[in-house]
Amino acid sequence: MSDTEAQPNKAAPDAARIEAIIRGRMGDPFELLGPHRDADGTMTLTVFAPDAAKVIAVTPEGDDLAPLERVNPEGVFWGKLPEGFEFGTPYRLRMKAGAHEWERDDPYRFTPVLGEMDEYLVAEGRHEEIWKRLGAHPISHEGVEGVCFAVWAPNARRVSVVGHFNAWDGRRHPLRRRFGAGLWELFVPGLAIGDLYKFEIVGAHGDLQPLKADPMSFRQEQPPATGSIVHGMHRHEWQDAEWMARRNKSTLHENPVSIYEVHLGSWRRGADGEVLDYDTIGAMLVDYLRDMNFTHVEFMPVSEHPFTGSWGYQPVGLFAPTSRYGTPEQFAAMVDRLHQAGIGVIVDWVPAHFPTDAHGLANFDGTALYEHADPRQGFHQDWNTLIYNFGRNEVANFLRCSGTFWLDKYHIDALRVDAVASMLYLDYSRNEGEWIPNQYGGRENLDAIEFLKDTNHQVQVRTPGAATIAEESTAFPGVSRPVDQGGLGFDFKWNMGWMHDSLSYIQEDPINRKYHHHQMTFSIHYAWSENFVLPISHDEVVHGKGSLLNKMPGDRWQKFANLRAYLGFMWTHPGKKLLFMGCEFGQEREWNHDQSLDWHLLEDEKHKGAQNLVRDLNRIYRDERALHVLDCDPAGFEWVDGADDQKSIFAFLRKGRSGSRPALVISNMTPVVREDYRIGVPEGGEWMELLNTDAEIYGGSGVINSGRITARPEECHGRSVSLSLTLPPLATVVLVPDR
Repeated sequence: MSDTEAQPNKAAPDAARIEAIIRGRMGDPFELLGPHRDADGTMTLTVFAPDAAKVIAVTPEGDDLAPLERVNPEGVFWGKLPEGFEFGTPYRLRMKAGAHEWERDDPYRFTPVLGEMDEYLVAEGRHEEIWKRLGAHPISHEGVEGVCFAVWAPNARRVSVVGHFNAWDGRRHPLRRRFGAGLWELFVPGLAIGDLYKFEIVGAHGDLQPLKADPMSFRQEQPPATGSIVHGMHRHEWQDAEWMARRNKSTLHENPVSIYEVHLGSWRRGADGEVLDYDTIGAMLVDYLRDMNFTHVEFMPVSEHPFTGSWGYQPVGLFAPTSRYGTPEQFAAMVDRLHQAGIGVIVDWVPAHFPTDAHGLANFDGTALYEHADPRQGFHQDWNTLIYNFGRNEVANFLRCSGTFWLDKYHIDALRVDAVASMLYLDYSRNEGEWIPNQYGGRENLDAIEFLKDTNHQVQVRTPGAATIAEESTAFPGVSRPVDQGGLGFDFKWNMGWMHDSLSYIQEDPINRKYHHHQMTFSIHYAWSENFVLPISHDEVVHGKGSLLNKMPGDRWQKFANLRAYLGFMWTHPGKKLLFMGCEFGQEREWNHDQSLDWHLLEDEKHKGAQNLVRDLNRIYRDERALHVLDCDPAGFEWVDGADDQKSIFAFLRKGRSGSRPALVISNMTPVVREDYRIGVPEGGEWMELLNTDAEIYGGSGVINSGRITARPEECHGRSVSLSLTLPPLATVVLVPDR
């Protein structure tokens, strides 16, 4: 009788367990596979190797220990181990099939990698560095190199790791279930960085789920492929210690913060329209941002996402930089390069929702694990995405850790948190009867509120100097108030009200602006209710809204003049600044994520002039303390004349701390030159025009106030001294005392 035809030994495992293994229904493979001690004390070994005809247990040196019988024709082998063999005794498996022979370590001989404390912390939802324990980690375990896989799937009946290494056969490497927290783990010897894998899960009801990407993977395949790649933590030697030390000591609220928002796939492309990698983009961005005097760059989501058209706002890999532009090391190097150039890095972070893609988190273990089961709580109608169950500790912990991970491991300086309003309200974008009130009958999502508070607290504790910024479009109180003062704990909030009002105003024909004057002044009534960022983001130049330039009324000259006046008003208004790429040079087309910006437009003097203006606005905003140091303090602003609606003129002072010179800002929002326009100022002596958006270098008509302008003792606007100025058409001017 041949080895392949051997009959089952009477002492071999029972048929039910063998059947469970070969049918992929064994929930705990260690009950059968690996070494076991029989009732009589004999050590036995069971192996599942469907691609082998013979299996022999051998020592690490290659000496035979025991031949194994094939006790099932589908590849289950069993045999008795020699006397003296104990648990922990190392061995390998020598396998044969035809003329082919190979050896491997048996994953079912190794002890667990995760300890009881790991299980407890994950179960409690308070493992603040969960990425160190779950996912795929190349390690040396009991003297053998391999990869430890671990995943949370509490309702699964079986979890296996599959890949090319086992022919994507989920029966070959089922994971060990640990305790009661729903953790599954397995050390697979012989695997290494670069191996492709997914998880195969048999769900709570016995149904086989679609293959799942690893929620904790550090690297994934380039879409449309969806596999996870064994990578481990990125291997980059950081050179930004000076930046990090300075950042940790700085106070963002008092610093100039001028943010350039970038979509990596469409900022610039290659000569043939190809997408560039992190290295190439990073090198060009450093040069451009330094030239343009921006203090920060904000990347639209860089977490891995399956659908390019989501711009990253439907992520599946919250711990993996998207592979569209290269490796995790390349992403880290880009951040490092920006820091060494003195540029802060912000990334968009999306804890509000996730896509329904089958390989992602949806129905992960056959149940609504990460999401709510009830679509009234768990489904976003606006985006056709799923909503995280923030009340589940493990889910909140997973999300919170994904945020601090980017700040910690990739040295990111701030998280811009997307769609916060959708998190705060249970009835967000829902009609009556389409949502479930909270326990008190209200519309607030109490679990999400606690999650945001906790996350912001952890950011402060774990990554000092890093910040969080909320995209929040309602009047929810205290978004940027500290948690210990009853707020949500964000450092800044996007000022969506200012954005909507000011864009509505600037799109009016100048002849009608006197009827909409309040739209430019109303923001001052609430300017210090939060710590604000003034955002002109990607959302304002897509979906038929047109480019920022083409929102402006009038002919070509007026469009550019309006754009320049508007940017001048924005840069001098209280609040930090954010401008989407292309707006700085008057991009004419609406933004298209599949194409590069139209950099050739800079050959035109009007576009070049707009770019020159933004460069200088950033410079004076940075250099003039009055324009930034009290951005978040009402002491930094004073109206000179906010009521001249008939002329559509706005005049105000920006002020710094005691001893610094003030800045006088005047915006003339009509195409009429105002000669001998008298304006009251806080001090006498000579003043000079620091910036004029109508200057010829900016593409304007050149109506400027040259030289020094002496303040005369003529009362105006309630002040004892005043200046006589010429106000250029559709322009913003900034004047300062010449001390």
